[in-house]
Amino acid sequence: MANTSAQSLPLLGWMDSLADATRIRLLRLLEQHELNVMDLCEVMQLPQSTVSRHLKILSSQNWCHAQRQGTNNLYRMLLDELDPTMRKLWLLAREQTDDWAALHQDELRLQSRLSQKHADGQAFFASSADQWDQLRHELYGQSFESQAQIALLPSNWVVADLGCGTGHICGSLAKSVAQVIGIDESPAMLKAARQRLVDYDNVQLQRGDLHAIPIDDQSCDAALLTLVLTYLTQPAEVIAQMKRILKPGGKAVIVDILLHDQEDFRRKMGQQNMGYQTVQIKKMLQTAGFADIQIFELPPEADAKGPALFLASANVPE
Repeated sequence: MANTSAQSLPLLGWMDSLADATRIRLLRLLEQHELNVMDLCEVMQLPQSTVSRHLKILSSQNWCHAQRQGTNNLYRMLLDELDPTMRKLWLLAREQTDDWAALHQDELRLQSRLSQKHADGQAFFASSADQWDQLRHELYGQSFESQAQIALLPSNWVVADLGCGTGHICGSLAKSVAQVIGIDESPAMLKAARQRLVDYDNVQLQRGDLHAIPIDDQSCDAALLTLVLTYLTQPAEVIAQMKRILKPGGKAVIVDILLHDQEDFRRKMGQQNMGYQTVQIKKMLQTAGFADIQIFELPPEADAKGPALFLASANVPE
């Protein structure tokens, strides 16, 4: 009998936890949403001491769990994480209390509370819309935006970064695609890239002339030329090479400098020319056999000191 009583202790404790209307109301709310004590007090119209006392009992029996957020604890009951016997008891208790009037009142007040929180958020954005872009970049930087966009790429893609430099873009791409092939003619740049990318086993770095890219025909799903064309003597040939290595349906992306008149800048950067007009880029892409060509002039960023850029994208016909 002693063994039977000992084995029954958890069950008796769980049953005792549910033998109170306030605790059942709490669990019904926490099964739906993660809420703090003040939320629960307002919804249930109970003093904080009462709510906290019942939460302590429920937490000690593992009916709910608390997560610290600032000065508050957020409480939640996760049905899938309950002991199987606890889950059975709760499902029975939930079924038997569905018609409680107090639960309907709790639900109405909960929706009102959540609506108010949503309205508070909307009020913030309404007052911050004019400064939001600047505020967001000051608080969080800008790299998260490009990382989010890169994460949209299909995970089975092979992407060529042509003129990969020190491998910054290779590293970003490698987190989202199957393989990245980085090509650059500069040994110094490739050395820096290898140091940066030592932990990525899906990045292949090669030295090569972009006028004769050392990648097999139709072997890549996408290819990038980022701030490269202004350093080339024959940019049209490189764009044709870019087309050669892409599979049917493959995508090309080019980012480079718009035509400018800063000769000192060109000399300082060791560039071959003063940038490009968008019509020149479109002509080179068309001649190479690309389709669906789109070119955008990019707004200069506030802290950027160089000439403005353009972004061009195009597809290989299938």
